[in-house]
Amino acid sequence: MARLSWADDLPRDLKVTRIVGFDLVSRRPKLVGKNSRRGVHGDQATDHVVRIYTNTGLEGLGNCRADRKALSQLLGKNPIGSYQSSERLLAGPLGYQTMPLWDLAGKVLKKPVYELLGGAGPERVPVYDGSIYFSDLLHSYAGKPMERFKEEIDMGLAAGHRAFKVKIGRGAKWMPVEDGYARDLRVLRTIRSHGGRDIIIGVDANSGYDLKRAKRLLTDLPDINLAFVEELFPETVEECLELKGLIAEHGWKTLLADGETQGDLEACKPFIEARAIDILQGDMNRFGFEGILTEAGWARPQGLLVAPHNWGSLVGFYMQLHVGRAISNFYRAEHDPLSNHVLIADGYTIREGSATVPNAPGFGLKIDPEEFANIRPTFDLKA
Repeated sequence: MARLSWADDLPRDLKVTRIVGFDLVSRRPKLVGKNSRRGVHGDQATDHVVRIYTNTGLEGLGNCRADRKALSQLLGKNPIGSYQSSERLLAGPLGYQTMPLWDLAGKVLKKPVYELLGGAGPERVPVYDGSIYFSDLLHSYAGKPMERFKEEIDMGLAAGHRAFKVKIGRGAKWMPVEDGYARDLRVLRTIRSHGGRDIIIGVDANSGYDLKRAKRLLTDLPDINLAFVEELFPETVEECLELKGLIAEHGWKTLLADGETQGDLEACKPFIEARAIDILQGDMNRFGFEGILTEAGWARPQGLLVAPHNWGSLVGFYMQLHVGRAISNFYRAEHDPLSNHVLIADGYTIREGSATVPNAPGFGLKIDPEEFANIRPTFDLKA
């Protein structure tokens, strides 16, 4: 991982004058239904955003779950200068919650964040639509459950997607086990038939299967050509290796993805050492750039990929894209189709299954002042 060689170029007289936190509510173009564990996910989600103002007139903007006590330690100080360069990127009072500081550093240095993080990834970042949930169990579509999946795939294609993650595991909670499994198969066959052979399909059971049913799924659907299977069962090294053995035995190219529920990066080390998971999915907002790039650094020598988990976060999607442009072992960014009128995100576009990232200072994100005037801050700290 890149050392902060650019930190010496930051002005020493940079000072934080004010820190404002607010909840950024975004909406989806559709109602998202259940998964194997949780009820209806709804049509909106909230990002916890922080604006860090400085004496230069520049500000840092980004997701940040750090508490007020940690943030207040930045007031009156150089928010970057107080950090120390290391192979773990930034380390300081905000922990992993440093997105606003990366934005500020990029603006001061007039460089995009992905360049500060290394810039080793492709110009366009592969993405997938992660919003195909159990719409067949919504009352609105009870009379045409399979037709609704066709409509949702068409919506995703129109939005520029060519890869889709489909939720499975109806039998874990919402249907009798065998009925739920049969419905999972029917949905996947419908989506493959409607979307055609060229779309990329992955599945996510949110641990709603066990190893036996996971093996059965892959054996029953060899013609679906699943690109990846995610969180089919609570992950253990032994069971993940057994499933990978079945995949290798049949010569399938399906990748095994897992790790979104881990609260500690150290928990992924045994899976990396054993090569038990092909795609590591630490949560983007939980671990931030420091954590995800650390995970990617551990995974790279083993030939493994990272695809940060990111559901329910519009700003987290932009974070993923900068990671995708920064590292060489990135798989795909998870897109939750959220939008709002407060955040201006020029230069982020999805087309033919990949996304552009603006070559703008920081993250290239801006706030519409008129829309922001209608938001009540969750806190307002001043030096």
